[in-house]
Amino acid sequence: MLKLLGRKNAFNVRKVLWLLDELGLPFEQEDWGRDFRPTQVPEFLALNPFGTVPVLLDGEAVLRESHVILRYLASREHAWSLYPRGLVQRAHVEAWMDWVAYDMTVAMRGGYLGGELGLEPWAQPQFREVGQAEYAKRMGQIDAALADGGPFLCGHEFTLADIPAGFVVHRWFHLSKLPEKPAMPALGAYYERLSERPAFRRHIRNGLA
Repeated sequence: MLKLLGRKNAFNVRKVLWLLDELGLPFEQEDWGRDFRPTQVPEFLALNPFGTVPVLLDGEAVLRESHVILRYLASREHAWSLYPRGLVQRAHVEAWMDWVAYDMTVAMRGGYLGGELGLEPWAQPQFREVGQAEYAKRMGQIDAALADGGPFLCGHEFTLADIPAGFVVHRWFHLSKLPEKPAMPALGAYYERLSERPAFRRHIRNGLA
């Protein structure tokens, strides 16, 4: 039985929960992290010395980092429509996953943690304003990509690319403290398209930002 360690309201844990649901996999889940069991105790650090969630246990295998776990689960289940075996198609999927992990960092810290939640030090004006502008810029890039292709990020099929990206799009539509939010019709249509998926509704568009 798969076991997922990490609180169900954590950004990176919710991505894994979404995929587990998409795949219909049975699993156990334990809440670790903020307001739950601390991840800095020896029991958890023996599994992940970085003390971050999620951690996935699959028999003797211990995996960390949400995007690694997404790729592992799709490969484990031979879910090739989500994670293509062809190297070029797979590279396109991974490019979007890495884009969220790297290019969205400033936007998520300044624009969401600082601008929306008011968490320090990201709530300082220099972080918040840059992050908010960066968030709008990056969402514009997704909007343009979808307008040029779609209906999903890598074409006609829903893939792993849409899980990390779909989550940051969800948060974009929950930002309430931006000075202005430009119209992005392709992005809005994409959000509604993802919302047709029951797993997205259960784990992402479920009342939490």
